[in-house]
This record gives sequence, structure tokens and C-alpha cells, in this order.
Amino acid sequence: MERIEALFHAPKPSKKWHSAFLAIYSSRVLASHFTLNKTKPTKIKPSPSFTVIDFNPQKPFKIDQTTLTKIVKEKDLTTLKNHGGIEGIAKALETDAENGIGIKGNEFVEDDVSRRRQVFGSNTYPKPRSRSFYHFVLEAFKDVTILILLGCAALSLGFGIKQHGLKEGWYDGGSIFLAVFIVISLSSVSNFRQNRQFDKLSQLSNDIQIDVVRMGRRQQISIYDIVVGDVVCLKIGDQVPADGLFVDGHSLRIDESSMTGESDHVEVSRVNNNPFLLSGTKVVDGYAKMVVTSVGMKTTWGEMMSSISRDVNEETPLQARLNKLTSAIGKVGLAVAFLVLVVLLVRYFTGNTYNENGIKEYNGRKTKFSDVMNAVVGIVADAVTIVVVAIPEGLPLAVTLTLAYSMKKMMADHAMVRKLSACETMGSATTICTDKTGTLTLNEMKVTKFWMGLEPVMENAYSSVAPYVLELIQEGVAMNTTGSVHKSESGSGFEFSGSPTEKAILSWAVLELDMKMDELRKGCSIIQVETFNSKKKRSGVLLRRKVDNTVNVHWKGAAEMVLKMCSKYYDASGIVKDLDRESMMKFENIIQGMAASSLRCIAFAQTEVEDGEGKAMVKETDLTLIGLVGIKDPCRPGVKAAVESCQNAGVNVKMITGDNVFTAKAIATECGILRHDQDMAGAVVEGEEFRNYSPEERLEKVEKICVMARSSPFDKLLMVECLKQKGHVVAVTGDGTNDAPALKEADIGLSMGIQGTEVAKESSDIVILDDNFASVVTVLRWGRCVYNNIQKFIQFQLTVNVAALAINFVAAVSAGEVPLTAVQLLWVNLIMDTLGALALATEKPSMELMEKPPVGRTKPLITNVMWRNLVAQALYQIAVLLTLQFRGESIFGVSEGVNDTLIFNTFVMCQVFNEFNARKLEKRNVFKGLHRSKLFLGIIGVTMVLQVVMVEFLKKFADTERLNWGQWGVCILLGAASWPIGWVVKLIPVPEKPFLDFLSIKK
Repeated sequence: MERIEALFHAPKPSKKWHSAFLAIYSSRVLASHFTLNKTKPTKIKPSPSFTVIDFNPQKPFKIDQTTLTKIVKEKDLTTLKNHGGIEGIAKALETDAENGIGIKGNEFVEDDVSRRRQVFGSNTYPKPRSRSFYHFVLEAFKDVTILILLGCAALSLGFGIKQHGLKEGWYDGGSIFLAVFIVISLSSVSNFRQNRQFDKLSQLSNDIQIDVVRMGRRQQISIYDIVVGDVVCLKIGDQVPADGLFVDGHSLRIDESSMTGESDHVEVSRVNNNPFLLSGTKVVDGYAKMVVTSVGMKTTWGEMMSSISRDVNEETPLQARLNKLTSAIGKVGLAVAFLVLVVLLVRYFTGNTYNENGIKEYNGRKTKFSDVMNAVVGIVADAVTIVVVAIPEGLPLAVTLTLAYSMKKMMADHAMVRKLSACETMGSATTICTDKTGTLTLNEMKVTKFWMGLEPVMENAYSSVAPYVLELIQEGVAMNTTGSVHKSESGSGFEFSGSPTEKAILSWAVLELDMKMDELRKGCSIIQVETFNSKKKRSGVLLRRKVDNTVNVHWKGAAEMVLKMCSKYYDASGIVKDLDRESMMKFENIIQGMAASSLRCIAFAQTEVEDGEGKAMVKETDLTLIGLVGIKDPCRPGVKAAVESCQNAGVNVKMITGDNVFTAKAIATECGILRHDQDMAGAVVEGEEFRNYSPEERLEKVEKICVMARSSPFDKLLMVECLKQKGHVVAVTGDGTNDAPALKEADIGLSMGIQGTEVAKESSDIVILDDNFASVVTVLRWGRCVYNNIQKFIQFQLTVNVAALAINFVAAVSAGEVPLTAVQLLWVNLIMDTLGALALATEKPSMELMEKPPVGRTKPLITNVMWRNLVAQALYQIAVLLTLQFRGESIFGVSEGVNDTLIFNTFVMCQVFNEFNARKLEKRNVFKGLHRSKLFLGIIGVTMVLQVVMVEFLKKFADTERLNWGQWGVCILLGAASWPIGWVVKLIPVPEKPFLDFLSIKK
């Protein structure tokens, strides 16, 4: 024990290796001590007390994670009080409620964030393992057609080796195995890449920016960077980023449905003994500051999210329609394959088939069992292969490719797709309902006009305004705001935070009126707050001045709303005057004048109340108007051209805004939504007017409305419902929490990435990352491109299917053999389905797409134009190939083997050249923009090279014969003939009514 005691008198180690040595030495001393005592007969009881030698140089916190977690999760008020309440918890976490972490007294604490992360953990949670590549390989093997083909391949391989030996007997079975392997590999790789893309998208969409106070400065950080002790600023629409405790704030109401399932909103405050905030819940009203107590897996939300994985098997409407189409075509293919199977089996067993030497293949009992089985397996393989070719499994692949490709490209164009279906639905949009602020405008607001009473005050003439009135304005701005002002350490400038409107007003008050925000806030205490919401369009505060103990009310908001609450007004000299009818009309004219200049007009009002009066509610009547400010928010560059592009594409653009009707009309005209020569009767309405229409009137007038001013989120929802009832496909932009119902109701919900709340983003299908209307138009163009690319591939794919089915069926019935073998058909299936899908599904959007009217809801997937094109090409291919089948040997003077190779090669060449025709469904010039489609040209080149290899070098594998230059030229010429045929066919007009409607029987 003397050796142990000597350790406590050892000098403090100056280097880390000294600390390590001391730790090792002391542990050995303790171990040797207890080893010596093992020889004693009596058992030593463990000591009830113990001593910990802490070699960790970092100072621990005065409260542990277990206690913090228990307080919030169990809403344990007793334990909270035992630790000194919220202030006690903050003190134990070394957090300053005003200045946040990273500061102690007047000194900055270095590495405070990393220290907290080390002690309490990070705000992340382990995600479920992503699906591996082998998972998608196994999924591909579950395809019934693939399993049948594998069975046929195994039988063919077995009988082939038995009959011809290993050296040559493996060709047929091995080639089927190889083709199946390639199909499975390509399908698995495609699905695996899409899954990885969704994982990245999920990570990006979960990376939310949060407002925190650190080192006395309000700043935005990633939700993943939040640590225990952080002071987080919450406002309407925010997601609570971690578990924590309410520090201060007003009217805070939380939606805890994501955690508890209860839809009722919970009030969080100290007064009602509920200061607990749970991670993952949403702020629906008010604002507050909270101190973080638990992060990551220590929160209930973290535990829940770690067990949830994003569903990437979402089936889009287009995929559902294509699956029905695939199923229908598959049934036709199955019927044809069954007929071919029956015909070939009957011909074989009746002795009507001959081998290469002209000998009957079946001679009753004389024929070996292995020969019979080999022949039957070959016939079954041919029939199954016909089914494989008939089923256009390339369609789902094409949809996957084009959606994945468009998602990636849209991300580069400032649009993050949250739901795959939105990509294709956007292409059918007929109406876009857009916000004004930040979408059509820049959201860079600045106060450009100031009115005191009925007189304007010039920018450099604020000294002419009575000091008392300026003080009232400064007090109203400083106390009635959710924003903040931070002066930089160098003293060279200010940082303003809050909404764009709040920042504009704070900037004006600080820089122009010389407002001292910190002094004003210290000189008053807030009694009650009425937070701003989109319905009232104003906010108010009831406060007590500490200097004279008087109680005052301040209101700020939409000028015409605040004006109705006033009975008096201040003039520039500080004299209070009655707001009579004449003065009211003059103020209304001032407001309308500013609105007509595209200014957002904000009014300030104030009154003193008796102590005790209005404590339950902020007084809303008999106020004194202090002043008016006009805030300029200029239109975004290029927004007029974007609106015009939509209108040319047959998409109607409607502006829905909370601003007054004059501001709305001015901005709409500037953006091109309203024309100067347009009849304004019915084109511009206010939300209340629209709301008060009868349902019949709304449906009658909704299509004519271009601008809805002073609208509430409910009005926006009403408009969306009406437009959908009229058959429109509606896209809606929104950024606020209250926009969530309209975003969900719309066919495509578009939330704003910068100004949008987390509630709005979660309710939307696509997030516009730069809040720009031009990006909405880009999304529209990509949506049309997706739909158009799928239609191109359907036309191309069905031409292949129809031609292959017809040729094999006619040849099997008439000649008793199929000209295209199983391996050849699988090869065509492979290069046409996979490479064709890749070539046509990755075409970029062209401006031509914006010259057509929208597709809408009811248009068929296969249009009359597509039917015309594919039927013409299929008939040509059938005619050419059947001519070669029955007259090829005599026309070209070649053997049967060479003729079969000519049929196979010509069939592939027809598909290669027809791929060019599929690029343009209606335009005759199919080569326009071809030089920009490098991937398309590359795939065509690869297909041609592979076909040459197949014919010239894999003779036994593909059952082909080598062709000379002349024969290759014939094949290419026959394939190239599809170009002039396609050009001529596109001159034939088609009716507007879909072909299939002519076949429907009227009741």
C-alpha cells in the first residue's frame, strides 16, 4: 500500500506518455497487491467505497446523460426541479441561455463543440444497412421467365453434352445460360445503382439547417452538428432537431403526432409545467429558444429512425400503366408461344421434321430417348424464348433509367426529387399555382419608402421626425420581431437574421434610424406576444417599460390590416391626430400607391394601456398609427421569360399571394402573368372573395382567375381542389407550414429549399433548391422529357415484339421451324431492351417539348402517332424477313445456314436503324440534335460492333455463318430502308380520337 500512496504524491505529469506510464504502473501495483492476498485463507469482501484516479484531462459536466434523457423522455418535473430547473440544467451543461455554448463569462472556450460531442455523442443515428448488390441478383432470379429459361438451359446443356460431347455439346445450353446471366447482371446493376441514388437523396433531404446561438451569435448549422448544450432557435414550421427544454419564447405550440399519434397541438411553456421538447416534432405556432439535452440515439426519434429505411420500391403511375401493358403483351406472347409449341411438337412426333442431312428426326420407337428429349427441350426453349421476346421487360428498365437519369440531372438544375412519381406527373401539368415572394421575386427586401402621417420622409431627412416618435418606431421594431441583430467583433458591420421582411425592417431601423436593439430589449420586459400568422397577417406584443413601469402595445403587419385597428395617427411632428374618414381614405390611397409600385406596405401602430388591462390578450383596437414603410422585392431576372415559356406550352400560371391586391397586380403584370390589355374582371380576386363563392361559382370562375391576393393557405387548398375537379393536373409551390394541405392535395407539390419550412418540404414531392420559378419550368421540361422518352421506347420496343412474334409464328406454322434460334432471340432481346432503353431513355429535354400542349390525365400512353409509326415499321420488317425465309436461298443463291444468318442480321439491322426513327415521334428530321446525344451514338456503335462479333466470330455460339461484304451490304440496306419509310409514314395524318376508342362498343 505504501507504493500506492506514493502515487498520490507524484508530481503532475507534463507529457502524455508520463500519464500513460503512471496509469499502467498503478494498475500493476493494484494487481500485485490483490495477487498476494490470494494466499490468505479468509476471503476479502469487496469494499463498499472506491477511489477513481481520473487521467482524463478534460473537465466532466455536472450532470450525466442518463439523467438528462430521463428528464425529457419521461417529462420528469421532480428531477428537473431537483437540478435547479431549466436554469440549473443549463448551468450544469455550461450553457449561457442568451449567448449559447462556446462562451464562459466573457471568455471564448475553444474546442467546446468537440468536447461535448465526445462526452454526449453526435446528433446522428446508425442507419439500416443498404441493400447489397446480391440482394438485387436474388430478386432478378425470382422472375418466372428467367427460371423457365434456366431450366431449359440446364436440360439443353445436359442432353447436348451427352449427344455431341463436351467440346461442342455445351453451345446451345451454355449460350442460353450466358444470355440469362447478362440479362440478370444488367437488371441487378441498374436496380442497385438506383438504390444507391435513393440513399444519397435520403441523406441530403434529412440534412436540415438549424438556427442556433453559439458564442453570442445566431448562426445556421446542419442538424447533424448540433450538440448537447446548444441553444436552438425555433419558429413556425421548424422540426425540433433534438430533445431539449424550453428556455424562453411565446405561444409555442407543437405537433407531436409523429411521436405520440395524437393530432392535438401541445402548448409548450414554463407556465403550464410542460417545458419538454421532443426530437422530430414540428412547431405549428409561436417561437422559442430551447437548450438541447439529448442528441442522436439518446433521443426517442433517433431510436425510431435507426430502424426505419426509406422505401425505394415506390411504383409510379406510369410504371403501373406500363406493367399493365407488359402483362397484356405477355399474354399475347404466351398464346403465340403455346401455338408454336403445339405446332412444332405435332410436326415432330408425326415425322414431318428433318435434320441437316434430310433424315427424319423422329422414327417412332427407333429414335433414342435422349434424341427425343433433346428435340423436345429445343422446341420448349424456342417457345419460351418467344415469350421472353414478347414480354417487353425493357419497359420497366427504361422507366427506371429515365427516372434515375432525370433525377440526377434535375438535381444539377436545382430541383431535388423526393417522390419518383413527381418526375413523370410534372410532364402532364396543366396549371401551376405559384407563390410570389422568393419564387417570382428575389426575396432580397429593402425598405425604400417611409411615411410619417400623411407625409413621406426622405431617406436622409429622418432628423425632421419628432425624436419621441422615432423612439416608438425603434421600440416597436426591436420588441415585436422574431429576428435578431449581431454586431461583428471588428465593429465594421451588422449581421441580421430572421425572415426576409424582418431582416429588411431591422436593417432599416439599425442603419437608418440608429436603433440600439440590445439596449431597447433590456429596457423592456415582454408580457404577451401575438405571433405572426398567414391568416391575421400581423404580429403584436404587450410589454412593460422598466424605466417608468408603463404597459404598451405594439403592432406590426400588413398596412390595410393594421390601419383598421387604428383610431389616431402621429404626424412627423409627433402630434396625435384623429383618424377620420377623410384621413383614412388618404392613407388607403398612400398604401395603394406603394402597392402599385410593387412595394410591400407594412404599418406600425402603438398605444399605452392601463396596468392590468389586456394582459390576457394584446389589445387590437383604438391604436395610434406610428408610420408606414414600403419594402421593395424586385422580380427575379428571367422570370418573365419562364412564365411566357409555360404559357406557350399550354400551362396556365396562377399567382397566389398574401400581399394586397394592388401589389399582387403590379408584380403579376411585371412577371407576365397578367397582360396590360387583359380584361381584369374575374382575373384578379381576393382570397376572401373566392372563399365566399358558392361551390358552383368557384368551379365556374376558377379557370379565369390569374391572381389571388390576400389569400390564406385554405384559399390555396380550395383553388387546388377546384382545379382538380375541372380535370387539371395541378402543380403548387409553397414554403409555409400552412401550405402543407395544398402541397399534399396537389398532383405535384413543390416546396422551396431556402425559405421553405421542414413541414412544407415533407409535404412536397419536389424541393426547388434555389426558390426560383425558372427552376419550376425546368422541372416541367424534365417531366415532359421523361414521358416523351418512355413513349419513344414503347414505340421502338413494340415494333421489335410485333415483328419477332409474327415471323416466328408464321414460319413455325408453315415451315415447322423458327428462323430465329433461342440464342439469337435472346441476343436481340438483350441489345434492344437494355441498350435500346439506355439510348432512348437518356435523351435530354429539347425546347420542342415546350411547344406542345400538356398531356393531361386521360391521354392514352400509346398515341395514334405511335400506332401509325410502329405498325408501318413492323409490317415492313415482317414482309422483308418472311421473303428471306421463303425465297432467300433462291434470291441470293445461298445455303440454308447463310440464309438464316441473313434473316438474323437483317432483323438486327432493322432495329438499329429504327432506333433513329424512334428519336422523334412526329418530326420527320430524326437526326436533329443527334450530335449532342453522344450516349445514343455510342450505344449504336457498340451494338454494331457486338453484332459483327456475334455473326463473324461466335458462329457456333450463335448458330450463324460468316457473311461476305455483299451480304453485309444487303442487310444494312434493308435495315436503312426504314428511314425513308419512317419519313413517308409521318406524312400520313392521324385522327385526334385514339384508335382504341374506335374499337370500344357504345352502350
